[in-house]
Amino acid sequence: MKAGEDKLVERILEGLTRKGGPYLALGAGDDAALFTPRPGYETILTCDWFLEGSHFLPRKHPADSIGWKCLARAVSDIAAMGGQPRCFLLSLALPGKLALREKGRGRHWLDEFLGGLRRAARQLGCVLAGGDTTQRREILINVTVVGEVLAGRAIRRSGAKAGDRIFVSGVLGEAELGLQKLRRSARISPKNDRAMRKHLYPKPRLALGQWLADRKLASSMIDLSDGLSSDLPRLCAASDVGARIEAAEIPSPKLPQTGSKRFDALGLALNGGDDYELLFTVNANKARRIPRSFQGIALTEIGEITRERRVVIVQHDGTTKPLLPRGWDPFRK
Repeated sequence: MKAGEDKLVERILEGLTRKGGPYLALGAGDDAALFTPRPGYETILTCDWFLEGSHFLPRKHPADSIGWKCLARAVSDIAAMGGQPRCFLLSLALPGKLALREKGRGRHWLDEFLGGLRRAARQLGCVLAGGDTTQRREILINVTVVGEVLAGRAIRRSGAKAGDRIFVSGVLGEAELGLQKLRRSARISPKNDRAMRKHLYPKPRLALGQWLADRKLASSMIDLSDGLSSDLPRLCAASDVGARIEAAEIPSPKLPQTGSKRFDALGLALNGGDDYELLFTVNANKARRIPRSFQGIALTEIGEITRERRVVIVQHDGTTKPLLPRGWDPFRK
């Protein structure tokens, strides 16, 4: 008879593809996985925490969205380097009542969580290679993703130069708007609400990142996980440059017709996290090669890189002020 943890691991492995083609010689089920890098490629490694109370609320966030998002947000780091995800490791701590295969809440939560995780794994082309499980009072999830990129093609944060144009994908602040709606709403309807859908089921911009890397268009890149006001300064610090962005050019979310006074569109776009869009810089001579959209995703020029090591925003009235990092920070008091 199998012990409780063995049963849990068996449930996790159900339906999750463990064959990784030529790069994963041995997947989940052994003491460790065997990963074989392809000739001519570099390996990308990243990991991400997804914690109850800090990143999701079990009574508000559907379990399948937690399963989807824990993998999608980690894969977004691969997209930010122009790479392709290959496999992932899942470390999962959860209360015993959620791990048991019984009728009621426990079975429902884990089944839904694994369903969302399986859908994300299939759509993102990322197979399970292993991981670890344990018991704890709250839900703690850590995902490690292994990806690859052609040698010498990885896009880093450190390549921006003065005069480069700054672009962003998609609409910024939608995920934060979705979170605020989720907190205020007794009903969850992501199917008919774009902002809530983006918060619950983000889609990392893998195809865009690879397109930029393949054509050597982006001089630097970062994914917008903590908000534009926090992530742009990080890119500038890595490149030893500054930036000047235009408030009027920043793609902000469309606010709901009712209760819109409670929301600040520009504030959401600057400081809202969880968008997982791409922020990238392009040499001025190549900027016209960036289309207005890529596979239906808007690409917007919002400013330029400067020599001065400060990040500023030109407001709607023409005045300029420093862009303060007010995005997500788990250590901010």
